[in-house]
Amino acid sequence: MSSNPTATSAGSVPTGGSRHVMRSGWTLFAAVLMIVGGIVAILEGVSAIAKDDVFVRTANYTYRFNLNGWGWVHLILGIVVMLAGFALLGGAFWARAVGVLLAGLSLIANFLWLPYYPFWAIVLIAMNIFIIWALCAGSLHESART
Repeated sequence: MSSNPTATSAGSVPTGGSRHVMRSGWTLFAAVLMIVGGIVAILEGVSAIAKDDVFVRTANYTYRFNLNGWGWVHLILGIVVMLAGFALLGGAFWARAVGVLLAGLSLIANFLWLPYYPFWAIVLIAMNIFIIWALCAGSLHESART
């Protein structure tokens, strides 16, 4: 390996001697999933705010919340997750930890959302699990390389 501080190995981005978040394919995978998941959550929130007829009304749900309120939760969370995905894609150092935190919050929100639209919630739960896994696996691979 050369002694040039800007040299890269396979799958790496030049760092100029400093550690750079966007080093692995897992980080790129997580960033794209965060952007897509954020957009889907935004659409989910807009649909709930508009009181679309696609949602199931449950009578005796423990975590029952106004559909309009759930819409705002998903809309705001979706915007924040999407922006964090773009930050991760751009290589922001803080975006990995924030991405894990936001994916966890989104996972919980979609678990509580299950009775309203089960298929959509399960898809987003799976996406958030993949995001958390990819961000954590990416950091393990990066620490092994250094």
